[in-house]
Amino acid sequence: MSDRTQVHRVEVELSVVLGRSKMPMHHLLKMGRGAVIPLDTKESDQLWILANGHPIARGEITIQGERLCITVTEPADVHEFNAAA
Repeated sequence: MSDRTQVHRVEVELSVVLGRSKMPMHHLLKMGRGAVIPLDTKESDQLWILANGHPIARGEITIQGERLCITVTEPADVHEFNAAA
């Protein structure tokens, strides 16, 4: 088995961060279905794309048919991501 084949078999967990919010636990516990959580982001802000929990890129939401997709727009700045935490 070649190294190239082994690399293609590695699985990576991708996640997308739309924004963040801090709130007291008692507010979180009171939330029910339909609750709205305000985020620290605007509609025009780019998203963070994470691989195994580490920022790798920025992106934006796109719609393809009935699917919600993310388009990669630029590499991530790890320092910017950590400063926003």
